[in-house]
Amino acid sequence: MELNGKVALVTGGAVRLGRAMAEALAAEGMRMVIHYNSSAGPAEELVGEIRARGGEAVAIGADLARGGEVERLAREALAAFGGVDVLVNSASVFPQEGLEETDEALWEHILAVNLKAPFFLIRHLAPSLRERRGVVVNMADLAGLQTWARYAAHGISKAGIAHLTRVAARVLAPEVRVVGIAPGAVLPPDDMGEAELDRLAASTPLRRIGSPGDVVEALLYLLRADFVTGEILVVDGGRRAKG
Repeated sequence: MELNGKVALVTGGAVRLGRAMAEALAAEGMRMVIHYNSSAGPAEELVGEIRARGGEAVAIGADLARGGEVERLAREALAAFGGVDVLVNSASVFPQEGLEETDEALWEHILAVNLKAPFFLIRHLAPSLRERRGVVVNMADLAGLQTWARYAAHGISKAGIAHLTRVAARVLAPEVRVVGIAPGAVLPPDDMGEAELDRLAASTPLRRIGSPGDVVEALLYLLRADFVTGEILVVDGGRRAKG
């Protein structure tokens, strides 16, 4: 896909990894729809930065835990620039709760944001994506490919994202490609201590923690890889290979 001039919707695009991906796509000349939930300030700041560099961008707030808000986000994203070529399902929640600590309310919230919202965004945007021969990029997680006991519901939701990627790739082909990225330790929580960071680095065959830039490179590759669909690209420094 040629990115310049195309339209991308990035959920959770105002902060952290979503912001890094949104900034990179804007730098490629894409017209950006930046979704946010509680990060209105950072979203508007990013929109201002993109516009100051000569780009086009809008910010749309929506609570992805609510089905009506997901539908509205899709509708407003389509209206912003007349359609959507690329959907990046990046927004997610990441609570550290094991199976026995997860109550029904938390389970429903995690599954709604991490899995249900991406599913229905794909569904709502499918006509535009088909017409424009677009691409969906789902952000999975190493937790969805391994068994992380401390993140039970999160890991299950991301395992669902991996399967959603394969199902949607088959259903929407040949017009739409659907791919995924499963990052490892590329952007640790801000409050993570030095000892934990060192432990994470030591658990990785490449002996370092990655960066958002590593995921951005994977994103750009997948958007341009016109013969790749239904695949999850793991970006984890080899951590998964250790089992």
